[in-house]
Amino acid sequence: MAIRVSLFVTCLVDQLFPHVGLAMADVLERLGYEVDFPEAQTCCGQPAFNSGFRGEARVVARHFLRVFRDADYIVCPSGSCTSMVRQHYAEIFHRDTESLAASRALAPKVFEFSEFLLQVAKREDVGARFDGVVTYHDSCHSLRELAIQEQPRRLLRSVRGLELREMDIAEECCGFGGTFAVKFDDVSASMLHSKIESIRRTGAEAVVSIDPSCLMQIQGGLSRAGLSIRTLHLAEVLNSR
Repeated sequence: MAIRVSLFVTCLVDQLFPHVGLAMADVLERLGYEVDFPEAQTCCGQPAFNSGFRGEARVVARHFLRVFRDADYIVCPSGSCTSMVRQHYAEIFHRDTESLAASRALAPKVFEFSEFLLQVAKREDVGARFDGVVTYHDSCHSLRELAIQEQPRRLLRSVRGLELREMDIAEECCGFGGTFAVKFDDVSASMLHSKIESIRRTGAEAVVSIDPSCLMQIQGGLSRAGLSIRTLHLAEVLNSR
């Protein structure tokens, strides 16, 4: 019997990058997993949490806990949303004993996509082929809160035909940060400019990340700069054949 994996696709993937969710599902199914998509899912609560609306974040988070309570594994194409569930639910539910217990029981089942492939599926080579040069952007939440750094790179290096060229500032923020980009737009734009220049210096044809929010920010900068460099989620690269 196949192991069941429940997808939490996040708001951005649902609304703007549905192809990323489909690519992730394709890869998991190729590896023999039974993929489940709970249709009642909404948001993890991160936007409200980051903006200081803790009460509203708790409402959304309790819904997440109800929707996914029976999941065997939960796989997410976003380091920031994975971090919200694993790291910050304990913070927002510290006075809610029942929800805190539920979040602690669920947290070990929640994985960012590259984490799941290496830690659970034990697969570094998923049979992908991508002919081209790419560079990798470390998103802040995945790097600093989940310690995800080598996992995506190991997966990329196993893709046939792919050359990975590192940026000189791969670990620096792209300037998005959710509402940060709105509240501090000048600072955000300056950070993005530095990131775009670093990407350009690699000579890569595409920049890869595991967070759609970063890819959205970077794609906007690349487009405004008139550069033809593509942005790709790791799942899209791993689903290339």
